[in-house]
Amino acid sequence: MKRLISKKGQVWIETVIYTLIAFVLIGLVLSFARPKIEEIQDNTILQQSTEMLKYIDSIILSMGVTGNQRVVELQIKEGELNIDGETDKIIFSLESKGLYSEPGKNISDGSVTVLTEQKTGFNLVTLTTDYSRNYNLRYNGNDEFKILSKASTSYKLLISNEGKDSNGKTLLNFSIT
Repeated sequence: MKRLISKKGQVWIETVIYTLIAFVLIGLVLSFARPKIEEIQDNTILQQSTEMLKYIDSIILSMGVTGNQRVVELQIKEGELNIDGETDKIIFSLESKGLYSEPGKNISDGSVTVLTEQKTGFNLVTLTTDYSRNYNLRYNGNDEFKILSKASTSYKLLISNEGKDSNGKTLLNFSIT
């Protein structure tokens, strides 16, 4: 009878040990896989954001004559989109675990300039579209800086062509509807 009880105890001890070993192995796999998964997710977000900036650029280039308006629906899941009316740029930035491009060097991807800066513990990736040569960007009629941060709902961005300014640049007004 004692032999039967000790065998039951041994089975339980073996079960607990095997379960602990399995948990340790799962933990080790996740500790190596999770950073790589996060890096892939960040790269996907940056690729989508580059396409978003190119889409906004195509909308701006097709604005045509004074009075034209376009509504652009933007979904920002991570990072932030900045409309810089002071320097006439649209900038998307994201803190990423991985490198998206060569650190410290501006890389051109069509109309978008990509810059990756190494910081402590992360990389700051900035996607910039510069309109300062031909356009004067404004937010709500003012040369101001507007930040659109991540949100669960889409932003509806209204872009209006308001003619030429005193320097001969096309005046584009941005607002959230």
